[in-house]
Amino acid sequence: ASLLELVDRLLNKGVVLAGEATISVAGIDLIYLGLNVVLTAVETLEKAQERRAS
Repeated sequence: ASLLELVDRLLNKGVVLAGEATISVAGIDLIYLGLNVVLTAVETLEKAQERRAS
């Protein structure tokens, strides 16, 4: 499969990415980053919202 086909499939299905990172110095947490990302095509998102509404 080509890269274009892979990206097309991911956008049609949708992808959820979740991650966390903590930056510490000398055992003291300085920065915490929590990240949740939904990557999908607008059309796919609209279809999912229609299914939830009905």
